[in-house]
Amino acid sequence: MRLILMGPPGAGKGTQAQVVADHFGIPAISTGDIFRANVSQGSELGVEAQRFMDAGEYVPDEITNRMVRNRIDEKDAEPGFLLDGYPRTLAQVEELDGMIKFTGHALDAAVVLTVDPEELVARLLQRAESSGRSDDTEEVIRRRQEVYTEQTEPLIGVYRDRGILVEVDGMGTVDEVTKRIFEALDVIPES
Repeated sequence: MRLILMGPPGAGKGTQAQVVADHFGIPAISTGDIFRANVSQGSELGVEAQRFMDAGEYVPDEITNRMVRNRIDEKDAEPGFLLDGYPRTLAQVEELDGMIKFTGHALDAAVVLTVDPEELVARLLQRAESSGRSDDTEEVIRRRQEVYTEQTEPLIGVYRDRGILVEVDGMGTVDEVTKRIFEALDVIPES
């Protein structure tokens, strides 16, 4: 199973990605987690990524594409993967298409979580307070929402046109959203 999980920042992608990936026995690959790991390690990539993240901007495609290509080439991703936070731009869609085509596979679905914008801001402010994330100020959160609308929302149309888009209401409890994802993917989760 090769999936993309999309949605605006704060939609619950990270939480849902792990549950869905575990169900299918595939790795959940989060660019955000990879960026934050590099930042905490002080790597060259981390220092560069931090500049963009602190401004609420996306990390440039060249860096992100290289990182994702390396990750999906790892052995645990051979049976499939779930991408959380990638692709974010039309150029990244083209890059991902090339990566997957090279392996002889195709994407099975692009799942998009939809959540009320003001609920997203509230969720992220609460997360910032509880986790101390420097990239979650209200100004940066609102900028990230704008960037998502400008750069990522167009991907929804691309995947809809390809017939692999799965839209899921991201409002409610974690379990309610998970149930909707599995129903939309026509999968019966294990009890």
